[in-house]
Amino acid sequence: MTRIAILDDYQKIAMQSADWDSLPADCSVDVFHDHLTDLPALTDRLHPYDVLVIMRERTPFPRALIETLPNLKLLVSTSGRNKSIDLAACGERDVLVCHTELGHTPTAEHTWGLILSLAKRIPTEDRGTREGHWGIEVADGLAGKVLGVIGLGKLGSKVAQVGKLFDMEVIAWSPNLTDDRARQIGVKRVEKDVLFARSDYVTVHVVLSDRSRGLVGEEDLARMKRTAYLINTARGPIVDEAALVRAVQNGTIAGVGLDVFGTEPLPQDDPLRTLPGSVITPHIGGFTRENYDLWYGGALEDIKAWLGGNPIRILTPDKN
Repeated sequence: MTRIAILDDYQKIAMQSADWDSLPADCSVDVFHDHLTDLPALTDRLHPYDVLVIMRERTPFPRALIETLPNLKLLVSTSGRNKSIDLAACGERDVLVCHTELGHTPTAEHTWGLILSLAKRIPTEDRGTREGHWGIEVADGLAGKVLGVIGLGKLGSKVAQVGKLFDMEVIAWSPNLTDDRARQIGVKRVEKDVLFARSDYVTVHVVLSDRSRGLVGEEDLARMKRTAYLINTARGPIVDEAALVRAVQNGTIAGVGLDVFGTEPLPQDDPLRTLPGSVITPHIGGFTRENYDLWYGGALEDIKAWLGGNPIRILTPDKN
């Protein structure tokens, strides 16, 4: 019997997203919808399984965990890379690591969902209308406002282009952004301090790394307008969350739109849950039905290929 476990299926969609019944009869599949962080609890849960299907950046697989799973033979991660897997430890214990295709990039769409929710007060008006009110707050228009984009890669460029369609002035900055790159997208490169001081909406689209951790800090937030909003759909640790909480609570900025957090799932007592003038979502920017079908369908392909003796999409250190 080959025992397979799917981890962190928060939205209970894994079994709908692939034909798991097409696996050989001697395979069993268990799905876990909760998230464990305690090493002994993870070891106890995962100890029996030969194959684990993990969602990128949910449950990390460091050496300390891998070495407690003697039955593990195959680890399948969604997307094209997963920095939270210790590939060296996997190699030493003969654990094959495979991946799926990267998936689509709907995070730019989600970014605009947050911006529009903030500008048009959509959550407040939805709740108020259901409670019997008829118009609670006055919305803001976007035309003529300044959109500041931190990071002008694939996602940041898409967000910038939509901003231009709304007749916003779009400015951009990142540590490596050049004037030529900004001109290619049709926006203006400015220095970091200028971006924070001028923008009505600052949106973050850089990759998390040692260099970008804490990239947006207290001094940056202090430069923002009191009417401005910060949106982060990249990674939580890029922004100093403690400083962000203080900025909103003190009225330094008007609010935030967040889809990512330093700790996920967000703890029940986290002050980010109760910030006024803000919209938060549970890291769902990239998690569309289409991507789930691609990821879990790809995971199933990886497992079948491994069972057949011809593994595909092997993740090696140079690809991670």
